[in-house]
Amino acid sequence: MTVETARRTAPVSRGRLPLGVHLLSFSLFAMGSAEFLLAGVLPAIAADLDVSLASAGALISAFAAGVVVGGPPLAVLTLRWPRRTALTAAQALFAASVATGLLTDDHPVLLATRFLCGLAYAGFWAVAAVTAVGLVPPDRTARASGVVVSGLSLAMIAGGPAGALLGHFTGWRGGFWGVVALTAAGAVLTVLGVPATRANAEPSVRAELRAMRRPRLWVVYAVTVLSTAAYMITFNYLAAFLTDLTGVPEVWIPAVLMLFGVGAFAGLSIGGRIADGRPFHALLAGTVGTAVCSVLLALLARHAAAVVPLVLLLGIAGFVLNPAIYRRVFAIAAQAPTLAGATAVSAFQLGISLVPALAGAALDAGAGLVSVGWIGAGLAAAAALVVVADRTADRRRPQGEAPPA
Repeated sequence: MTVETARRTAPVSRGRLPLGVHLLSFSLFAMGSAEFLLAGVLPAIAADLDVSLASAGALISAFAAGVVVGGPPLAVLTLRWPRRTALTAAQALFAASVATGLLTDDHPVLLATRFLCGLAYAGFWAVAAVTAVGLVPPDRTARASGVVVSGLSLAMIAGGPAGALLGHFTGWRGGFWGVVALTAAGAVLTVLGVPATRANAEPSVRAELRAMRRPRLWVVYAVTVLSTAAYMITFNYLAAFLTDLTGVPEVWIPAVLMLFGVGAFAGLSIGGRIADGRPFHALLAGTVGTAVCSVLLALLARHAAAVVPLVLLLGIAGFVLNPAIYRRVFAIAAQAPTLAGATAVSAFQLGISLVPALAGAALDAGAGLVSVGWIGAGLAAAAALVVVADRTADRRRPQGEAPPA
């Protein structure tokens, strides 16, 4: 089912977004909590499995690898499935993989289950985004995408910390059992609350692959990778940045990290409202805003009164981009959105995956933690230049491969 076909069958509401969009957001919150929870319990996992902290950290990489490589193939594999079936199958695979990992003390098995979690997570995210935009009119697609992705912001703000706190009292497995329960609840709610949609009579893998040959689509993916790496490189090293450079007491670090998540949630809301009408404005505002915040963080690193509000603003700027990215992807690949949406998910995760290599190279060279701000600024500036170039080309391009976005 194409996005346009789904829209013709979806109820059009002039008020709030359909319930199904919010249920998809809840399910993404449940699954995303497992991603943000892991960092908080890595020492406990390492001690319990009798492995090094670096070996335990490979669980993060295994999940990322599953997301990066798994999304597009799963999108093609499930192309003939009804959307709701694909969603619930991904949730079932995710919950089963998490549960299997909790029942073992074998590190390689746990790595394998984390990879499967990444596969299922990518598959769900891609299909959820396509389903959400199919439930709303064309002028509300970015807002619907923003609401779905806001589930990840809530996972960052509440799901991960709450799971880590639960793990503190019950052992590291306790938080993940909570994720299993929430994911199962999300699957039930998906069956009950997300409208059923039929697959195409003749779904075309060829059409999906043809859409992937459009250069404009890969320009959007380039912006996705660059911009995601730009704000995540600061976020991933924020705890060390705050304690070592800014001098924030360690007890306040979780609150400042949560402030980034609050900013991300606000950014998604703002971006969703802007991007439906002016996606390029949202993309440019997000990339330039991320660059400016990153520069100011580097320059004012030792001034807590400046750094703390800048963390909030960085979250807003970084996540203003997400609804606009999906708006562009689904406009360019309107007739074949499934594979394009799945690749967008992989592009987000690829941007996150680049962070350790970029930051590690700078830190190993003796640049210091302040360098992460400068690297983030450079990546965001590069993303802004790509946005401007794409906008210029779009204005010069005659109507053709897709409606202008």
